[in-house]
Amino acid sequence: MAVEVAARLGRAEAPAVRRQGLWRFLRSRSTFAAGATIIVAVSVIAVIAPLIDRQDPQDLSPIDRVSPPSAEHWFGTDHLGRDVYARTVHGSRISLRVAAFVAFIVTVVGVTIGVVVGYNRIADNVVMRVLDGLMAFPTLILALALVATLGSSLNNVIAVICVVDTPGMVRVVRGMVLSLRERPYVDAARAIGTPLPLILIREVAPNTIAPVLVQASVYFGSAILTESALSFLGVGTPPYIPSWGNIIGQGRAYIQVGFWIAFFQGIFLALTVLAANLVGDGLRDLLDPRLRSAR
Repeated sequence: MAVEVAARLGRAEAPAVRRQGLWRFLRSRSTFAAGATIIVAVSVIAVIAPLIDRQDPQDLSPIDRVSPPSAEHWFGTDHLGRDVYARTVHGSRISLRVAAFVAFIVTVVGVTIGVVVGYNRIADNVVMRVLDGLMAFPTLILALALVATLGSSLNNVIAVICVVDTPGMVRVVRGMVLSLRERPYVDAARAIGTPLPLILIREVAPNTIAPVLVQASVYFGSAILTESALSFLGVGTPPYIPSWGNIIGQGRAYIQVGFWIAFFQGIFLALTVLAANLVGDGLRDLLDPRLRSAR
């Protein structure tokens, strides 16, 4: 009876202990907390953008073209008289949408392929040679070539970035699986006749979660940079869709007379990518016990 009561008390105290551990982690990793706060804030801005912007980002006002920041136009106006604040807020929706879709698709596809090729030597020899060929091309050059072939649209940009980033995720997962497939619990599962799909799903894939989450946060930030670079060069999202990249690209010609056209997008872009990297570092520290014990 006493043992049962102690077990119940232990189960009741476990969530509190986990909360205290998480709180201590956040206090000791202020950079992680700052990065997560920035990501949440930018995400909230993107979700409620139609409610907080005061003007349509496509409204033209030639009489107000290249006007500096003021009470009416908080971030000023661009060369066509469009409100830079409204375009910045709506641009966050495009950048975060691209980042979220890319991080999700690359994670799912990369884990699926990486687990299979890491466990099966024949598939490894075939698939990894193809992926090595893709990784031999510079990322931006390959993305430019693919977008030029497929055409400029938001969906094509997402697809292209996924194609460019997936080989890196596959390589990370494959490296983990190469060591996991020799573990005793995997040998035990094979010995009792567990089907291969169940071994991969139950025994192998769950043990790749820690590095996958860290890598996904990296691809979240890099997707924003890649989309912005493509849009800056004029081959990403169409010009009529406001995104941080094409707004900066349009404002570069007016940098001497209207620096604010590109300045605020650059600040938002830099802070968001920095926050994604800070979150990735924090996840690495949280999920890797060796790093926790070393600090």
